[in-house]
Amino acid sequence: MPRSRTDKPARAVAPWVRTRLRTAPWAAASLALLVLVTAYLAAALPRAMDAYETEGLRHDIGTAQAAVSTLQLTAETPGLELPLATREQMLTPGVLKKQHDEVLGLLPAPLRTDPRQAAHGVRTVKRVNGLDPWLPRPDGLAPQFVLASPSGLADHSTLRAGRLPQGTPARPEAVVTTKTAEELHLKPGSVVHVPGRVSAEPIAFTVTGVVEPRGTQSAYWGVEPLFGTPALAATVGLEVKYYWQGALLVSPASAPALLSTTGEPETFFRFLPVADHLTGRDADALALALDSAKGGPDLVKLRQVVGPTGALATGLDGIIDSYGSMREAITPVVAVAVFGIGAVAAVVLAMTGGLFVVRRDSELALIRSRGASLTGIGIRLLGETSAVAVPAAALAVVLAVLTVRPPAPGPGAVPGTGDIPLLPSLLAATAVALVAVLVLPLRAVVRHRRPRLHGGRDDLADARPSTRRTVLDLTVLVLAVGAVASLRLRGTEDSGDHLVSAAPVLVGLIAAMLLVRIYPLPLRWAGRPARRLRGAVGPLALARAGRGSSAGTLPLLALVLALSTAAFGGSVLAGVADARDRAALMAIGADARIDGSVEWTPLPEGLVESVRGTKGVQDATPLQIEYGVLLPSAEDVNARPMSGALVGVEPGSYTRLTARTGFGPFPAGLLASTGKGGKEVAADTERVIPAVASPSVAERLGRTPQKIMTAAGVFRVKVVAVRPVTPAFPGTEFLVVNGADLTHRTTTGLLVTGSVDGSALRAVVKAKEENIPLPVSMRSEKRSAYVDSPLQSGAERMYVAAIGAGAGFAVVAVLLSLLQGTPERTTLLARLRTMGLTRKQGRRILGLEALPQAVLAAVGGVLAGLVTVPLLAPGIDLFRLALATTPGFAVLDSAPLRADPWSLAGPAVAVVLITAAAAGAQAWWAGRSSSIKELRAGDTR
Repeated sequence: MPRSRTDKPARAVAPWVRTRLRTAPWAAASLALLVLVTAYLAAALPRAMDAYETEGLRHDIGTAQAAVSTLQLTAETPGLELPLATREQMLTPGVLKKQHDEVLGLLPAPLRTDPRQAAHGVRTVKRVNGLDPWLPRPDGLAPQFVLASPSGLADHSTLRAGRLPQGTPARPEAVVTTKTAEELHLKPGSVVHVPGRVSAEPIAFTVTGVVEPRGTQSAYWGVEPLFGTPALAATVGLEVKYYWQGALLVSPASAPALLSTTGEPETFFRFLPVADHLTGRDADALALALDSAKGGPDLVKLRQVVGPTGALATGLDGIIDSYGSMREAITPVVAVAVFGIGAVAAVVLAMTGGLFVVRRDSELALIRSRGASLTGIGIRLLGETSAVAVPAAALAVVLAVLTVRPPAPGPGAVPGTGDIPLLPSLLAATAVALVAVLVLPLRAVVRHRRPRLHGGRDDLADARPSTRRTVLDLTVLVLAVGAVASLRLRGTEDSGDHLVSAAPVLVGLIAAMLLVRIYPLPLRWAGRPARRLRGAVGPLALARAGRGSSAGTLPLLALVLALSTAAFGGSVLAGVADARDRAALMAIGADARIDGSVEWTPLPEGLVESVRGTKGVQDATPLQIEYGVLLPSAEDVNARPMSGALVGVEPGSYTRLTARTGFGPFPAGLLASTGKGGKEVAADTERVIPAVASPSVAERLGRTPQKIMTAAGVFRVKVVAVRPVTPAFPGTEFLVVNGADLTHRTTTGLLVTGSVDGSALRAVVKAKEENIPLPVSMRSEKRSAYVDSPLQSGAERMYVAAIGAGAGFAVVAVLLSLLQGTPERTTLLARLRTMGLTRKQGRRILGLEALPQAVLAAVGGVLAGLVTVPLLAPGIDLFRLALATTPGFAVLDSAPLRADPWSLAGPAVAVVLITAAAAGAQAWWAGRSSSIKELRAGDTR
């Protein structure tokens, strides 16, 4: 029949995705929010790691001492085969400046230097004696000078007296710094004579001025501290004698005069590297560039400019190596936390999809029974989740890029060189989006493979694991055992071994599977005695908990993984803090330490009493320490030489200190005085003194008394106790004796216990100082020095963030598990109320119903943590995460992982309380609903 012009076309059916989103906007918004948060965390993770690695590299280079990080290219001066005039011409300022510019252009990328801190010139390798009798001689020894002609002296100093040097090779002129002038009695017009190399006639250097250094810690002055500050040095021998060391800063025009001295001059070119343009990814390239400049093709190019003897020296490669080793040690430990939080997030996303499937089970079953295909259902559900998850993941990437920014580049950096790569963040956010998009269609397709009108009971208590489920459980068990065994055998050295990093997650997964298997048993055991109770609340709550759906195992898995991750992360942080505390205490020996800047420096009279009277001081332990004491061998007189430290102590105060610190405690009676100390018994070399020794020293000396010769006297020692450590000496070779038994008694150190202020203690020591300064070391300051790298603090922040995110996902898992059964619980409460149950009793039933699973998850999480930490502890060493120093320079050999009780119990209790609170709130809200509204005619719930 032909259609009339007035007939209108049939209106198209509204699209499925738009209809579903408009029908359930709150569900779509919740999924979008969950995907946004999860994708943001996933996208921000690689950016945060890249940022703190970059900060760590820049910090390590930027804060290193100038003497360590500076690039110093040196070359011997022209040989004697050339005429003197030619040799002097090659040391003129113009020639050296030209070489400096050429060398600067040959430094390989990514090396960059600060032109303001660059210097070049001529310096003497050997110090030369000052021959003038008016120069200060503390113990009759002539002072020694370094002769140097650094460039740019006027730019790095302030003239205080006289004028800057000019001079000629025949009449050299120099200046000195204010401290050098003060200590060595120099002033404008002074003439310092040093030995000549050829003739017996000394070389005279006229001091024309006194300058004040600008920035004594800068590279210009810090590489050679004697340039700015003289030092009082000591001779090595039977008698300690002191002499002065200083520097004469010769004018560049007078630099050729250094050829006539005995100081063996050399040319030098110094460059301070900058790191503001570097990223963590440049560490390997920087190491290769340094290797090439120190002994590769680039060194050949440098020698073409400065001569065949040119050599580049720097400690920058050591800084890079230390940074690389720390990064390699920290990254696998961080990866453990990343895998843990990633697993929890994946489970929560799967729970979200499961919640949607359960809520729409009747709808999908009806559609399937009316002929809908699995492909059609899957595609429609895929469109729903894609419309929500993909924009949320894209927004998460944008937020991650905007909030997690790379460290600001330096002024000389090329734009864009310090940007963080976007690809890792895109891949991480894409992975989250894929999980969120696919979980709902896949679970719906699996659940509705066959058309059905009504599903049978799916009680957890009656569910029997299928063959596939058993095979899956055994596979995960094998993987977990292999990962744990691999981690215990090889540790976390291989940062690419992701199976090892996933070991804690696998252990938690095994624990969750075991809990799911045994979950019905405790409920049955508790249900039998509960039936004898008078009220109906307890039996009904336990029965309801045992009749929960087998799909409710996902919340249990999420909670166990979150709790085990939090326990492991908390144990890591606690182990790091404990290692730093122990290392600082072992390095200092007490809360504060006072030692002479030179070995065998006696403390001033009355210092011990003054320190004991300082506010906050609880105890002060005097020490007499002598280093390098030769130790005889009890078994072989031809054994290799061995030396150790002799520590004379006051037994009473020292044993209190050892008991307080826990480092090698022993009873004071072991070091009871023999009554044969003092100078009056100096000739009695056969007296025997009891000693507490380290294991290596005890093995060396044996059980019989052995004779030792020290500056404190000659006597025999007998080992009466062996202790691995002692507070007075952080090394492994020591002898602790009673100081009253020594021949030459004095106090060279002091260990202070108490909450004393560092500035107040230093003021007391400063007031008692004489000629030699007495450094004061504080334990708190030493501990803070162990956290001097953003690489460490960044990794710790990652662990804190992982623990916090895991806790957040655990709360989400609790809420999702409660929301999944909300309609069924509400209907049950309405039915029970029609049977005479009061509203209060109904709320108690719903509240108690959720507790068994939460308690089981808490117990499982604690047990998983207790098992995980001891299992993985032998393979995880927190040394580099805890301490900023390399193992060879730290007082601790390792920082083992230990279980932290608070990290185990705290999150578990929190999960139970949160579950109880959420269940109580849900029960209160359900109790407000009308029974008639819930019990509709024909409702099959």
